Amino acid sequence: MPKFEWIKAALGGAVVGAVVMAVVGFSWGGWVTGSASRENAETIADARVVTALTPYCVVNAQADPQSSERLAALKSASSYQRRDLVMANGWATLAVGKDPDRAVADACQKVLAS
Repeated sequence: MPKFEWIKAALGGAVVGAVVMAVVGFSWGGWVTGSASRENAETIADARVVTALTPYCVVNAQADPQSSERLAALKSASSYQRRDLVMANGWATLAVGKDPDRAVADACQKVLAS
């Protein structure tokens, strides 16, 4: 039996090494689980869609026949009311939908109010 002691030590070292590698990899190495990776991808995709659609909203606002009055109201409104004004004016409503997009409206109001 003593000649197989090295196997026990090697297996113990392999287990300890695997645990240390996993801890270091997830803590400092940037490893993530599959669900965290999906969440990150969805967050990035949503942000890029909003970035791509914000100019559409700005063009809608500028093409509005009442744009000067509505933009003046937007600039004088509180930051909490601006998104709702953009949505109420229909500037953040996409051509394929009937409801305005809140994230696009929020990004749009920031551009329009500046």
